[in-house]
Amino acid sequence: MNETEKLENENISSAEETVNETAGTEAVEEVSIADSVRALSPTRLVIKRFFRSKLSIIGLIMIIGLFLFSFIGPIFSPYQEGVADYSTDRMNVVTTKMEYVVDGETYVCYKVEKTPMAVDRKAPVSWEHWLGTDGDGMDVLTQTMYGGRISLTISFIVVILEMLIGVILGGLAGYFGGWVDTLIMRIVDIFSCLPDLPIMLIIGAVLDGMKIPARDRIYYMMVFITLLGWIGVARLVRGQILSLREQEFMVSATARGLSTKRKIFRHLIPNVMPHLIVTMTLGLGGVILMESTLSYLNLGVPKPYAAWGSMISAVDKDSSILQYYFNVWGPPGICIVLAVLGFNFIGDGLRDAFDPKSRK
Repeated sequence: MNETEKLENENISSAEETVNETAGTEAVEEVSIADSVRALSPTRLVIKRFFRSKLSIIGLIMIIGLFLFSFIGPIFSPYQEGVADYSTDRMNVVTTKMEYVVDGETYVCYKVEKTPMAVDRKAPVSWEHWLGTDGDGMDVLTQTMYGGRISLTISFIVVILEMLIGVILGGLAGYFGGWVDTLIMRIVDIFSCLPDLPIMLIIGAVLDGMKIPARDRIYYMMVFITLLGWIGVARLVRGQILSLREQEFMVSATARGLSTKRKIFRHLIPNVMPHLIVTMTLGLGGVILMESTLSYLNLGVPKPYAAWGSMISAVDKDSSILQYYFNVWGPPGICIVLAVLGFNFIGDGLRDAFDPKSRK
């Protein structure tokens, strides 16, 4: 073998070594990338996508702030729910200004009219009452805190109850089909035809006639709002299960002889949960608006207990409050807006995070 052939063989071997090293490096990079992808579980991937959205973070901050304000704030308040502060009472005295001229001197006198003197308990903003007091002499800031407890608690309990009823009935209708599906969906159609607000007005009148205690009305309200609100969840679950029960993993579960209960609650419901979580989050804002509307119509929690909607209803009783006392109706209205926006922002973020087509 001459020197030229030796050089050629050496060049070929070095080229092969370079190719092998490059291939090895690429393989290592592919393995590391695959490991990093495997390291992100579906839950962590959803959380990562959720916190990439600025609106989701803003909504989460708003809701956490409202919860701290409503459940922790009253601890630091010197006032109690439904307790009036009579030290701020003022008398609405009607006077007439009169001027007299005596020996060239002008004297001004004020004549008190002989009219009933009403007590004005709407104290202005001060260091003692940061948001003033309402028409009953109750501290507005404290009432807003306690009102948040009722509004937020009602929304969460109602949404959870709606999910339970909707998942059970929608799951049964979607999985079994046939006469079960027909019966449940006809019940859904009947409930969907019922007008929500007129029915709640009738129920409110019945509760007034039965003289239900003020604190117990919140439980009746939650029950009736739940009965009128589970329809959308049942339809969603039914539609999702109808599409999932024909998938390959369900055929495999049937071939392995799994029980119906296991197939529904182990395989079908977990696949529906992402859609349910988004629906629950978006539904929280709707329940708060519903509760606020009922409280505004005096169908919610009556005084001395507070709810955001019932605090705003003071405007309907006295139009001067709308013009001159923003501190009475403004704070609960702002809290309602923040709560609804916060839940909607979180719902939008969860919808994008659970979307498998999302690449953000």
